[in-house]
Amino acid sequence: MTIEFPDGFAWGTATASYQIEGAVEEGGRSPSIWDTFSHTPGKVQDGDTGDVADDHYHRYEEDVELMAGLGVGWYRFSLAWPRLQPDGRGTLNESGVDFYSRLVDALLAKNIQPWVTLYHWDLPQVLQDAGGWPERDTAERFAEYAVAVYERLHDRVTHWTTLNEPWVSAFIGHATGRHAPGVKDPEAALRAAHHLLLGHGLAITAMRAHGDADSSFGITLNVSQTDPASEDPVDADAARRADGLSNRLFFDPLLRGAYPADTLEDVQAVTDGSYVQPGDLEAIGVPLDFLGINYYFRTVVRAGDAPRDTESIWVGQGDIEPVLRGLPQTEMGWEIDPEGLYDFLTRVGRDYPGVPLYITENGCAIADEKGDDGEVHDPIRVDYLDAHFRAAHRAIAEGVDLRGYFVWSLLDNFEWSFGYSKRFGLIHVDFETLERTPKDSARWYAEVTRANGLPD
Repeated sequence: MTIEFPDGFAWGTATASYQIEGAVEEGGRSPSIWDTFSHTPGKVQDGDTGDVADDHYHRYEEDVELMAGLGVGWYRFSLAWPRLQPDGRGTLNESGVDFYSRLVDALLAKNIQPWVTLYHWDLPQVLQDAGGWPERDTAERFAEYAVAVYERLHDRVTHWTTLNEPWVSAFIGHATGRHAPGVKDPEAALRAAHHLLLGHGLAITAMRAHGDADSSFGITLNVSQTDPASEDPVDADAARRADGLSNRLFFDPLLRGAYPADTLEDVQAVTDGSYVQPGDLEAIGVPLDFLGINYYFRTVVRAGDAPRDTESIWVGQGDIEPVLRGLPQTEMGWEIDPEGLYDFLTRVGRDYPGVPLYITENGCAIADEKGDDGEVHDPIRVDYLDAHFRAAHRAIAEGVDLRGYFVWSLLDNFEWSFGYSKRFGLIHVDFETLERTPKDSARWYAEVTRANGLPD
């Protein structure tokens, strides 16, 4: 007896360009904001950078072979904007196009469908120098970049994600400054969030105008089921405010055509919202062919005593405090809560019906080490994925239109401000030699993909 997923369910794995590619000065690539940020002392753990990363730029054929061993039918990867358009505008860099074209062909030769993410945080530094995402012009540059790349690859790529996790780009990059570009300006964070969404909408409209019926367009949001730590009304209000800025600020304009009124009221002390121009919400609300969901943990919060203007990932809500519940944690300090995935999937199906869903990232960082036998035994990751797959299956059984699941990540890689200290991969990477070693979880996942299910 097995738990079976629907026929045609898309099993995949995922990566991001700056985390794996390396070759930051090859093939005409210009610096990104992450090159600048990681080379700024004190910004990244141990002074790590993505200069070499997993050297996927030179080893992509080996990595495609490893993917084939997982039995996955899909690979979600991001394109490095500064590799394709070093000036942030204008003609594409043919060397960059050639690299991604060769990668796409290698995938298709192994019957793995490429799934492109156009932006996974590596903005060309030249566009940051011109103001970055807080400026409206960046949204327009993104749409031009998107359609230029689409015209070159859409003959072989059917699924196109505009942005990965605009919440992270906006708030971790511009409110707390823990990610590139390292800005600490709450108002700039809200402007960045709006222009990221605007760029998404403009890009989809532009690509559809040049497109064909085989193309599917969407966006990926990081989500966290957000709950109060108690029944106290002040904690319930803290959860409402946190949920508004983490989730509804993105879901509502994309799928309901308007920002949540209560959240706009919550941030009145931060911004007057004058950057929202007539027609913007119509542009942002362009119909989606799919919605990507990245889930890692549930958020539980309470109201604290700090002033509202204290620095926070929830801008203007500095009194909100996250609460740990004593659950097992990953190496990231994130509590393991597969029920939170089920809760959020059913919530989306209930509150935002009508759009097909894909889990475009889910996985866990574990302190993996090679054993004396040369293998990497990671039972915690196997148990983590097993529990989350089962939670997703429950949601499908209850009517949620979930069509695929992409495990994060294919390879151990550069984990942003944590450098190389956190390992999410199904494949172990020795960062000294760059040797790849499939972990036990990789072999387990191959069994799942080939069975399209789990033991009951």
